Amino acid sequence: MPKLTFLGAAGNVTGSRYLFEGSETQLLVDCGLYQEREFLSRNWDPTPLKPSEIDAVILTHAHLDHCGLLPKLVHDGFRGKVYATDATLEMAEVMLLDSARIQEEDADFKKRRHEREGQRGAFPELPLYTVEDAKNTFPLFHPVRYGETIEFAGVKATLQNAGHVLGSAMVYLECQSRGKARSLCFSGDIGRPKSTLLTAPRPPSVPDYLVMEATYGDRDHPPAADVEGTLASVINETISKGGNVVIPAFALERTQELLFFLKKLMATGKIPKMTVYVDSPMAIELTVIFSRHPELLGAEAGKSANFGFPGLKLTASVEESKAIAHDPKPCIIIAGSGMATGGRIKHHLVNNITRPESTILFVGYQSRGTLGRAITDGQSPVRILGQMYDVRARVEQLQGLSAHAGRSELMDWITGLGKSPTRIFITHSEEDSANSFAQALRERTGWPVTVPAYGESFEL
Repeated sequence: MPKLTFLGAAGNVTGSRYLFEGSETQLLVDCGLYQEREFLSRNWDPTPLKPSEIDAVILTHAHLDHCGLLPKLVHDGFRGKVYATDATLEMAEVMLLDSARIQEEDADFKKRRHEREGQRGAFPELPLYTVEDAKNTFPLFHPVRYGETIEFAGVKATLQNAGHVLGSAMVYLECQSRGKARSLCFSGDIGRPKSTLLTAPRPPSVPDYLVMEATYGDRDHPPAADVEGTLASVINETISKGGNVVIPAFALERTQELLFFLKKLMATGKIPKMTVYVDSPMAIELTVIFSRHPELLGAEAGKSANFGFPGLKLTASVEESKAIAHDPKPCIIIAGSGMATGGRIKHHLVNNITRPESTILFVGYQSRGTLGRAITDGQSPVRILGQMYDVRARVEQLQGLSAHAGRSELMDWITGLGKSPTRIFITHSEEDSANSFAQALRERTGWPVTVPAYGESFEL
């Protein structure tokens, strides 16, 4: 009998990883990195099956919390194929190389810091994986189109547009159980019906089992018009004080969406023309990939697939990044990571977080245990690069840019199925949010809903 085991994104919002075991085929749907501090040790945990026994991995999209553990899986012995859309795999190469470099740099930095401080950290001073491990992963990549059937022994898989980020997909599996056909759908991260950049997701044909994300299962987003107005207001007020707007932003999707809005606001005169730094080699590379796939963009964004404008500066080198701190004029700085867990954003926070005239603007969800969550929760001082800093800068959070569907949008998506699956599993959501959405769905539909625990298995 087929079995499904929840190896990640169960009671939390990162580390997406689901193990499907059929009679002849073992698959992982997603192989994501845990990013919340309290769960980081799970990145080092072995899978229940030896990696060499896993036949394939199917990715829903290229965010690190869905693909970022692949190099470790390969290092540990996985040799099967990795299936996803071509856009997802193109971006995953960029994301994984960057992640591997950060893993190596962070391990070296921690080792040297601990040596200076005469202590050892909570995690090994070795990288989770290396650049070489990442490069060894890429030959396993195998692109597939939306609607194309992937055949395994006793299992068929297809991908459908999820509308979350460029190339994102829902994974639909079909198999046999006790002589009967069974279907299983993994929603991946569900996009919004009125996305700035992408086309809307559609409900799949009704599966027997549905694994559904509910990151925003307990709240809705503000209207898109409010996003533009709030973004313009924050920028104008900060610039008038002579400060910088520092935006921690994920390189994939969020940076491109910000560029789309900033280009529009400058063109309409709602904000002044100014220097906008994209201080992320990864974001620069991903923006080029976006421009190569206008067919995956929505009507407005796909007209030109051009995210450039006067004043935009793409800082790829370390020297260019460091020079930003010496720019005497107020500016906008977009850098990764989106939850301020690593990358160049930490240096820009160090330079601006104690300045009352500057603004730290968060434009996405901040997971528990991240620096971004600590700052948005009002914690002060905060630890950045091993030092404590008082938070004197203005702190704002702009939720409306989320690429995740909000509570009402999630409810509309799933009730669009029309009839109940045999069971619905709510994942990729903090525990309170998952339980809130599960209860609301039960009350509205009467459908059977389960919030699985980490490591829990179910026979299908």
